[in-house]
Amino acid sequence: MIIVGAVAAMVAACGGVAGTNAVAEPAAAAQEVGPRPDSGLAWVIFGSDTVLAEVASLPEERAQGLMNRDSVPDGTGMLFVFPTVEERSFWMKDTRVSLDVAFFDEAYRVIGIIQLEALDETVVDSGTPTAFALEVRKGWFGDRGIEAGAMAKVVFGPGMTVR
Repeated sequence: MIIVGAVAAMVAACGGVAGTNAVAEPAAAAQEVGPRPDSGLAWVIFGSDTVLAEVASLPEERAQGLMNRDSVPDGTGMLFVFPTVEERSFWMKDTRVSLDVAFFDEAYRVIGIIQLEALDETVVDSGTPTAFALEVRKGWFGDRGIEAGAMAKVVFGPGMTVR
């Protein structure tokens, strides 16, 4: 089980774009001094609220997503990192937990949030080009008043590469 500590006050923002259509390696995170999450994880920070997210940057990781999980503990989730900025589609095949999905631009600004019901195989589009998506338990964003336009800070663990 992933445990979220009080990390929001200790972390700084990082960047991650190269050009207008490609998402680059988050080089700023690699150069940061200070605390960082473990390899394969990222902190997604909205003010005083932090999500400890598994990073899905490879095609097979993005395809698997949060399938076959019985729970997504509060304060945890999955950050999808895409190689290009374009409209994305999600579904809940084999996903037993209802989720919120926030879509982000290259600057980590929330450009939309949708709610998805467990095991619903209806394909849902992001509706706008997106560079990143964050899945958390259903209702997490609403419980915290996070909506489109909110800015996140993202700190990646060591060795993070984006393809």
